[in-house]
Amino acid sequence: MNLNIKRRSTKSLTTGSLIETYPHDLQLYKIPPIDNISLQEFESLALERLNLLRCLATATTLKNLRPYSNEWREYIITELRNKGLKYYAKLCDKSACGNTEMDLQARRKDHIAHFILRLAYCRTEELRRWFIARELELFRMRFMTMNTESVDTFFKLNNLCYLNIPDEEKNNIIHYLRESTAYQNVDNMKFYKVKFYEVLDLVKLRKVYLHGGYAYIPHKDFVSVLSAQFRVHLKQSLAVACHHLGEIEQDERLVSLLKSLHQTYTGNDYTNTKAIIPIESLDSLSVKSFPLCMRQLHEQLRMAHHLKHLGRLQYGLFLKGIGVTLEDSLRFWREEFTKIMELDKFEKQYAYNIRYNYGKEGNKKNYSPYSCLKIINSPVGAQDCSGCPYRHCDVSNLKNKLQGYGFDPQTVHDIVDITKKGHFQVACSKYFDAVHNIDLGLGINHPNQYFEESQKYLKGEIKIEPKKENNSIPKESITDIHEMDLDEIVEG
Repeated sequence: MNLNIKRRSTKSLTTGSLIETYPHDLQLYKIPPIDNISLQEFESLALERLNLLRCLATATTLKNLRPYSNEWREYIITELRNKGLKYYAKLCDKSACGNTEMDLQARRKDHIAHFILRLAYCRTEELRRWFIARELELFRMRFMTMNTESVDTFFKLNNLCYLNIPDEEKNNIIHYLRESTAYQNVDNMKFYKVKFYEVLDLVKLRKVYLHGGYAYIPHKDFVSVLSAQFRVHLKQSLAVACHHLGEIEQDERLVSLLKSLHQTYTGNDYTNTKAIIPIESLDSLSVKSFPLCMRQLHEQLRMAHHLKHLGRLQYGLFLKGIGVTLEDSLRFWREEFTKIMELDKFEKQYAYNIRYNYGKEGNKKNYSPYSCLKIINSPVGAQDCSGCPYRHCDVSNLKNKLQGYGFDPQTVHDIVDITKKGHFQVACSKYFDAVHNIDLGLGINHPNQYFEESQKYLKGEIKIEPKKENNSIPKESITDIHEMDLDEIVEG
């Protein structure tokens, strides 16, 4: 990737050169960008792309929507618009390609941002797998919205030599084509003839007609062929990017940003809440509206009248974020700590840090409450009760804690099982549903978001559906599984 980073933005490319560089909405990302961009734009594009990919992950994993269904696509488009990513929403919701200045700038951002995230997600196998899965979902969604003319243009621009079968051949096998696909109006649909191993996901689902080693696939399913190629190319490209990471490690600004990007929180920072929460209500709120990480800190504080530094920081900033004032916070901590120590010791050793969190001491910065990613990735000592309970607690202890809260055995099993699979935020979402006896399926990204959504629900501000009898565990995308099988076969 040849990206020259400058502190000041350079002039935009002319419309003419943008048309030549980005003639189509959909890209295979085979040619790296060579723009001169500022460090600020570099970071901005990276975070916007990360937001986009996280929307895809939330729709599939947390919302448990069927990939590529209308509900799945509508959720993603709506979320992108709500997050201010209108250019991504437009790229994902167009059947035909436009050539306005806005269209061209959207394609440029899409192209550059993809390559930036390659650098951020090429470092480990786990990061690569997540990135490939999300980029594949994005690619498939965008291809499936394109009309026939846009698809044909895409083939020509990328030298894809796939021709639809002639009418005579189609008429000879039309009966089999009708039987093998779930689409209507098969008679008016284009079909392509490809080697069967290029569409193993469709073969596995028995969604294509096979004859003589070839698969006859309808226009709407042709994305399976491209997805297989895209996945192999992207996996190889990430390996190459990882090999060349050393070339950019002399620039500390880029290294710091890229290394921490996958842990960056991109939502509300909850530094300026308008609510005021009295400390007298914290005990009742902790039962209904605190996520498990904050509930266990509150309970530990009430029981031991003390928390270690990381626990005080994590819980104190959370309280600040939900609307506990500085005065009430000082009173709350003072009342607990002075049950085991002298007032003078509290004022000398602990009061300063509380005022510091509120920006009244030190550099007087308005500190933000910790996000889920920060809590999950924070170091936790053996005797600490801070951190994420799904990430840092022993599974047996987590199970006992949930049982102690009175959850039914099936709910406890579901939460523990999700935790074992490493889906910590999904487990938190299941905990939210269990506490409120609903089936909302929130995408939990921040403890203060959890509190905010809980309060909205308890005040009747959230429209909910009745809880399903079988509160099933979110499953991995079927598409991802099939494409993993295909990749293994190609590599073999």
